Amino acid sequence: MKRRISILGATGSVGKSTLDLILRSPERFDVIALTAQTNVPALAEAARATQAKLAVVADPARLDELRNALSGTDCKAAAGADGLAEAATGEAELVMAAIVGCAGLLPTMAAVEAGKTVALANKEALVTAGHLMIDAAAKSGATLLPVDSEHNAIFQCLATSRSQDVARLVLTASGGPFRTATRAELRSATPAQAVAHPKWSMGSKISVDSATLMNKGLELIEAHYLFALPSEQINIVIHPQSIVHSLVEFVDGSMLAQLGSADMRIPIAYALAWPERMETPAAKLDLIEVGRLDFEAPDLDRFPALRLARRALEAGDGAAVVLNAANEIAVELFLAGQIGFTEIPAMVERALDATSTTLPRSIAEVTALDAAVRRDVRSFALERCA
Repeated sequence: MKRRISILGATGSVGKSTLDLILRSPERFDVIALTAQTNVPALAEAARATQAKLAVVADPARLDELRNALSGTDCKAAAGADGLAEAATGEAELVMAAIVGCAGLLPTMAAVEAGKTVALANKEALVTAGHLMIDAAAKSGATLLPVDSEHNAIFQCLATSRSQDVARLVLTASGGPFRTATRAELRSATPAQAVAHPKWSMGSKISVDSATLMNKGLELIEAHYLFALPSEQINIVIHPQSIVHSLVEFVDGSMLAQLGSADMRIPIAYALAWPERMETPAAKLDLIEVGRLDFEAPDLDRFPALRLARRALEAGDGAAVVLNAANEIAVELFLAGQIGFTEIPAMVERALDATSTTLPRSIAEVTALDAAVRRDVRSFALERCA
């Protein structure tokens, strides 16, 4: 039988890669719902191509535009929070959670609470509300399938292993476009340089996070929740070739690694077909051509985001919410040319120092803290520029 699927964030990088795989294997999937933030033309095009039953635009002001774009089809148009909730909790058995940033928290949580199999590409949802999401999955019977290449690699390596046999996890990072940059070069880095990732094709926000290594910091926190291991058992190494996507070390000293080309369609396909596998158009890995695999320790002085993320994880309260919210606004300001590259982690650290938190007891408390931190960071940026 076809697997019924909804894609939250269908017009983003992960969403488009997911659609590419589905359209290559239409006999395997029945698309129930697609969502987008504002890109109505791309959303409508995808809905027509997949014969989706529901298309949702997050911006309610664009609902009429979406209805017009879907004219002549049987696809229902919806908008806003209610529409996103319907896409997350409706007929689909598998929900691809690919909305970037904390904006994806509510619909992703709705899918988890509805007991869906959730292919989790939105790391910020787990970073900000990990304890709540894991608890909700346990209560509803939901299954969380990691889509980030690093966590997907670990998930594959752990497929037949017991948790008590794991000594540590090793997340790999490419190092981004500034891996060898000097401090002076980092201070003068432009948005165009920051989004020019040497290995991966990603959206601008994730690309900047990769450049600061905040992306790896968020993945550190995500790994803690996904695999129930403390901070000290999760390490990060720089691996510029982006061939080894992560490793697992076991108590007997052996290590397992997952290797593959730098193509997000590989981990996406693993989540789509799980517990089976499916073919992808990704380039096959030629180890002779690769020739060598290099690893090095991250430089926490030049890239303090990793230190800040570990600090937030080990705080054990709402610090991860603060970290993520401050980072999202700082990246937004950097992309708009309002702050420099090295000011991104500086603004995050200021927010962590300035905000006293307790562990959020509900999604409402998470969103309230998130909103307060965003206001504070924006206000600080405005005052600084005044």
